[in-house]
Amino acid sequence: MHDAAGFDAVGPLREASPLLRFAALALNLDACVLAHESGPVIPLTRGEFALLRMFVTRSGRVISRDTLLDTFTNRRFEPFDRSIDVLVGRLRRKIEADPKKPRLIVTVPGEGYRFDGLTQSLPSGHKPSIAVRASPDHGGRPNERHGSNPPFAERSAAFGQAGGAKVAMSERREPPRLSIVVLPFANIGGDPEQDYFADGVTDSLTTGLSGIDGAFVIARSTAFSFKGKPFDVKEIGRELNIRYVMEGSVQRAANRIRLNVQLIDVESGSHLWAEQFDRLVADIFEMQDEIVVRLAGQLNATLILAEARRLRKSPNPDAFDLSLQGTASLIRGGPYPARLQQARSFFARALAIDPDDVRALCGCAAADISELFGFEVPDRLKVLAAAEASLSRALSLAPERADAHLWLSFVKSASNRPQEGVAEAERALALDRNMPLALAAKATAMLFLGFAEEAIDCQLQALRLSPRDDGAHAWMYGVGAAKLHLGEYDDAAKWFRQSIMANPNFSMAHFLLAAALGQLGRVRESRAEAEAGLTLNSTFTISSFRDGAESDNPIFLKQRTNVYEGLRLAGIPETTNPSLPLLCTRS
Repeated sequence: MHDAAGFDAVGPLREASPLLRFAALALNLDACVLAHESGPVIPLTRGEFALLRMFVTRSGRVISRDTLLDTFTNRRFEPFDRSIDVLVGRLRRKIEADPKKPRLIVTVPGEGYRFDGLTQSLPSGHKPSIAVRASPDHGGRPNERHGSNPPFAERSAAFGQAGGAKVAMSERREPPRLSIVVLPFANIGGDPEQDYFADGVTDSLTTGLSGIDGAFVIARSTAFSFKGKPFDVKEIGRELNIRYVMEGSVQRAANRIRLNVQLIDVESGSHLWAEQFDRLVADIFEMQDEIVVRLAGQLNATLILAEARRLRKSPNPDAFDLSLQGTASLIRGGPYPARLQQARSFFARALAIDPDDVRALCGCAAADISELFGFEVPDRLKVLAAAEASLSRALSLAPERADAHLWLSFVKSASNRPQEGVAEAERALALDRNMPLALAAKATAMLFLGFAEEAIDCQLQALRLSPRDDGAHAWMYGVGAAKLHLGEYDDAAKWFRQSIMANPNFSMAHFLLAAALGQLGRVRESRAEAEAGLTLNSTFTISSFRDGAESDNPIFLKQRTNVYEGLRLAGIPETTNPSLPLLCTRS
């Protein structure tokens, strides 16, 4: 048998509650009645009601035009002589605040339609505070202080939940760590194509942030219930029980698009981070992908640092807390030795509590590898073995762990297995495209294989993805190192100087800048950079640098001679000799 709307053949994907509310409207699925919260019923034809019912039972999911046509054109209850779009247009005119700029029934270009209006399901058996029956003369207005979407506690009370705000407050728990909602980006200007772009960025960022280890990200359907409405971030934090809100806006002027985005701590209301993109509109969706990748990568680090600051106050941190603080120590700026020592301390404490803490296992390996590539390790083989053991353990527990694969890539490259290093880096990128460090790992492997130009391309991709990254100095250094291998000394020197400006405490940038300047015959400048590097790492020698780059690739070894010659010209000692000053003097 058909129900009153002839809808039985369209099997809903989930069992719907009889009463649903959205956009100051209430829909009774059992009685087949749609009404304003203030009382008046909205008259719908059977076809319109059937279409609305199909949308609400698939809220947030795209329904293709073909599906809609197949469903409705065989119905006898109402003929459709033109197209399904006519029916959608009629329904929009009855439920949308502005049918020309629909917010509830959204067109997805080339796909169909998506219903974004559903905000809350109401349990059957609870009577609403509004009439959902034919009572056109019933008075009343929507909540004036909060528009049509009052806070959660007030909505609960309005729909008959005992206790209302008191219950909500008494049951409220501490927000999860790394908990965030990406609010729909505001479309300043109202251009429909721009609206799709704004919604697409919101969708993609929600998905991208969900990939952050340990993150709790509010689902898109809930986030979009705030679209087009005034909001207070502290109120949203209380309602959704989260710690961070990400919001933004999109504005188009002629052939340019400007996107502003900020991350807000809901407890204090303070802005933790902000970014602006201003681009030509060549391919709007390609631009969307680029922005999402960059934002997701940068937000990962920002959230970790914010959580680490919060966790410092914790009297009894657990393994997750400690490993999170260790990760923050790794990505925070400052001198290498102090950072790495602090990070190792946190990771060791985490592993003492939980030997299977994957983040801590990866963090220990990351600290070892960072020190290894700074050429500050006396026993590199021991360090490589320890790092590989930690990463093997991590991957046995979590085979899809992207950061474990990227650090293993560095281990493979430094162990004269660069082809395996490329494979591990590509595996990391396949698991997480928002990981510029994996591109840097691939670049390192490419350099060991003798493909210096390909290494430059990978490092530049990493910089494009995250130009303000705390680790960006290492990628600039990587470009300079590859150019030094190729004998492009002027360009190499420029990249090393950029690296030093980004992080003056990275000794290797000073050493290789000294090598580039030495090859250019700028002896005084090269000696000054060598002195600066030795101040940061007094044990560095040409011999230790050579031993730290194990490779039997003939192209790599030939290119490497440019570096060794430059270091000699800068006065870097061949080996450590207690009877001689560390910086050799040359005429």
